[in-house]
Amino acid sequence: MSSREKNLLSLLLLAGFLMINFFLYAQFKQKKAIFETNLETAKTKLQLAINTQTNSDQFSKQMEWLAQNEPAATDGQTVQGKLQAYIDEQARTAGLTIKGKQKFLPTDTKGTYYHRAQIEIGVTGSEQDLYKWLHTINEPSAFRTATQILLKPNTQDDKLIDCTAVISQWFPAEAPDS
Repeated sequence: MSSREKNLLSLLLLAGFLMINFFLYAQFKQKKAIFETNLETAKTKLQLAINTQTNSDQFSKQMEWLAQNEPAATDGQTVQGKLQAYIDEQARTAGLTIKGKQKFLPTDTKGTYYHRAQIEIGVTGSEQDLYKWLHTINEPSAFRTATQILLKPNTQDDKLIDCTAVISQWFPAEAPDS
């Protein structure tokens, strides 16, 4: 083998060695980027787990309360009917006069876990009776509250207050028949 052939061979070997090194370096950079991304994801998940663990007492108390107070799954019409009967009974018990007809608002079924039945009602009574009635209507353990309240003085008797309220009742939806 001549010296020119030896030089050409060594030059080809050097070029091949450099190409292999560039290829391996590119592979190394790509794998390193993947590992760094995975490391950041793992750090985020770890931080989330740590935060969940520190707040677990609060969540467990809320879950226990929900397990104790969650109503049975039912349909919206049944809930709305029971809600109307309850509102009427409590208004009469509190000494309030129901004005006009109650307005059944459409059942809100957009919630992921709970649906909401709503009734708009107008009542008239003394301030103390009205607040007593609102206190009995707002019951978190029954998933019921007055979501809108409009108070106005009564035009005929200045000792009375006219109240228009939207009472909402949340309930888990019935499971579809299989």
